[in-house]
Amino acid sequence: MILHDRRDTVSLADFGILIPLHYSKAARTLDELTGQPELRAGEDELIVPTGPVEITREDLLRAHTPEYVERLFSPRIEEEVIQTYELIQPDGSYNRYDPGRASRPLSEVLDRALAMASGTVQCCRMAQKSGFCFYLGGGMHHAHADQGKGFCLINDVAVSLRKLQFEGWIKRAWVIDVDAHKGDGTASITGNDASIVTLSAHMANGWPLNEPECLEGGRRNPSFTPSDIDIGVPSGEEDAYLSRLEAGLGELDRYPRPDLALVLSGADPFELDELESASELNLSLSRILGRDQLIDGFLRERGIPRACLMAGGYGPQTWRVHTQFLKWIYREGRS
Repeated sequence: MILHDRRDTVSLADFGILIPLHYSKAARTLDELTGQPELRAGEDELIVPTGPVEITREDLLRAHTPEYVERLFSPRIEEEVIQTYELIQPDGSYNRYDPGRASRPLSEVLDRALAMASGTVQCCRMAQKSGFCFYLGGGMHHAHADQGKGFCLINDVAVSLRKLQFEGWIKRAWVIDVDAHKGDGTASITGNDASIVTLSAHMANGWPLNEPECLEGGRRNPSFTPSDIDIGVPSGEEDAYLSRLEAGLGELDRYPRPDLALVLSGADPFELDELESASELNLSLSRILGRDQLIDGFLRERGIPRACLMAGGYGPQTWRVHTQFLKWIYREGRS
């Protein structure tokens, strides 16, 4: 089943944010899928709209600190968006930001983040019922407990899984994160939580691992919090990516079997992705399909429901990553 927020027509450019994040990748993916004769007949059952799942302050507080949640719902929200999206340089100049082009206030970025988290919760619930669901959104894995980071205002991964645990839907979960960047926020939030096991396959170097390991005052940078399983792939070693991912997946068998796996199927490792900070990992389209097939097969063999999120992907070509996987899923009858 494919989950899509049909109301989502707002791009970052509407806020004056000039990051090459094309929300049209979801719409383009849908267009490509519904153009397939074998999929068009069952479109109404295959593609479903997101529903009214409310994300409350209480939900956020299971993953974020009270101080941070209070800032999100205060006049300081625009400051938090500016920091999270890195819109202002240390010298005060704008960075990938032109407020003169904005048609919406920065404060509405929170509404979008909450809607995204709502979709992630719904995706997980649908995967629990049917075995597979792919949400054309979600994956804000860089948000930490006390701050937003890396274009992620709240951590929908941690928020959603803890909401599901609180409501009795699941007890244990695996997070399999194959975005180009380390899933640092998720690792730091769940680091002491044995009920959520995290695997992250990412660039061995580059952002956020090119930051200082110690912050001012001697506090350790939470972005260096290890996942339960970390697979760092250096630039130039892409040929080894699939074998290292397969070995990492095998390590998950050391942990108790979960009720759900949440997969962050990031498109930013794609060699045609346009985000500079993802450029240290360049996978071909066929290698990324191999990645997604490997994860899907691993989870199917163990009977673990699969909830997949789009996560990162920047520029006009990243829709190809998700489209090829979903075509394979439905042509092979693997949903």
